[in-house]
Amino acid sequence: MNTQSSATGDFPVAHTEIDASGLKCPLPILRAKKALAQMESGQVLKVVTTDTHAERDFQAFCKQTGNTLLLQSAQGDVLWHFLQRR
Repeated sequence: MNTQSSATGDFPVAHTEIDASGLKCPLPILRAKKALAQMESGQVLKVVTTDTHAERDFQAFCKQTGNTLLLQSAQGDVLWHFLQRR
């Protein structure tokens, strides 16, 4: 897992994006889980969050589910999570 500055612009190409800004745990994880279930293996999901615990939540979620956490990046209060469906 990499944490990368958004200034570089080297983000994975997302097939689907979810805006979970303003939502607290567990809602961002639940929305990601639902979206991943509708995606094909290898596709990438981008999740935008503002919850301070989301970084750790998505790390744990990926470990538990076997999905790959490609990248997490923060700019201010906004976090981007890029997950690849297993």
